[in-house]
Amino acid sequence: MPVKNRFAEMQEEITKWRRHLHENPELLYEVHKTAAFVVERLKEIGLDDSAITTGIGRTGVVAVIEGKTNTSGRVIGLRADMDALPIHEASGVDYPSKTPGVMHACGHDGHTAILLGAAKYLSETRNFDGTVVLIFQPAEEGGAGGKAMCDDGLMERWGIQEVYGLHNMPGLPVGQFAVRPGALLASSDEFEITVTGKGGHAAAPHDAIDTTLVASQIVVSLHSIVSRNVNPVKRVVLTVGTFETDSTASNVIAHQARLQGTVRTLDTEYRALAEGWVRQVAENVAAAYGASAEVTWTPGYPVTINTPDETQYAVEAARAVSPDVNDDTDPIMPSEDFAYMLEERPGAYIFLGNGDTAMCHHPAYVFDDEAIPVGCSWFAELVERRMPAA
Repeated sequence: MPVKNRFAEMQEEITKWRRHLHENPELLYEVHKTAAFVVERLKEIGLDDSAITTGIGRTGVVAVIEGKTNTSGRVIGLRADMDALPIHEASGVDYPSKTPGVMHACGHDGHTAILLGAAKYLSETRNFDGTVVLIFQPAEEGGAGGKAMCDDGLMERWGIQEVYGLHNMPGLPVGQFAVRPGALLASSDEFEITVTGKGGHAAAPHDAIDTTLVASQIVVSLHSIVSRNVNPVKRVVLTVGTFETDSTASNVIAHQARLQGTVRTLDTEYRALAEGWVRQVAENVAAAYGASAEVTWTPGYPVTINTPDETQYAVEAARAVSPDVNDDTDPIMPSEDFAYMLEERPGAYIFLGNGDTAMCHHPAYVFDDEAIPVGCSWFAELVERRMPAA
């Protein structure tokens, strides 16, 4: 596999960085130690204080590496996420999390280490004509840290013109890349439905309005949204994840019931329509039984949409690193807040094989350190191809 020789030489060092991060996971925006570790490494590789900015998107880190020349005026952003998950680790590795109930179960420790490795190489060689902006982001796991960094002026303050990121993918062989132009990952919006009826005794249902029955009918009817409103060749997933009533007694008809769920789609048009469909179904079904339904809709991450030209650049860099590149991979329905950055600038997000391990967000997940030089090489190759030395 033609990874850059320098990354093969640095693999042991970068692996130590990754395992240190794995042992010291932090959640959401509380990535203070992780951010400090990133800053320390950036300074060690030769970046001075003027090139490093902290506190972007609350706890994000942004750093700048200038090429040997800058006749192109091009500025490319490279992003890695830093946060972990509230999961009890069961990976069996000999460097487990030291924080009970918190684990890097999605490989963000690997992403951060890979970008740091690429930064070290780019700082040493500076064999490009333009500017690289390193983006170390907090709160990808449900906190919309990408949006927070954009809201803090990430793209404008650093003049970023294109932005790229990667994510490890269990199930793909180590060294394989997978990407596609257009929608790659789904949007994810959440809803909560509170159904109010009339509580009563289980022996006298005629004197009550049974919210358990009403909420059950709402669940069934919600699932008709996809089958009867969505073009069958499109992708929309609606899931009701929780169903609770205000009573746990078997002889009580509950006064209220609460449903929570998500709607995911790869289509921005259907995303815009979904809220209205959920409200209409919940409110009308409840009304038919004499009950009421209140819907709270919480917008989540947008669709992750790779732009065509930038996807091709990502593919070309991947093919220079690996003989195994799928440039038309199937989109998947998890969501990713790199989508916010792609809403602001053209760019691409690519999957990097992590081998035969448990899937992301599983307590037995393990990041494969053999993927490190491949990921580092992709970032570096992308920079050197998009901004060839003058």
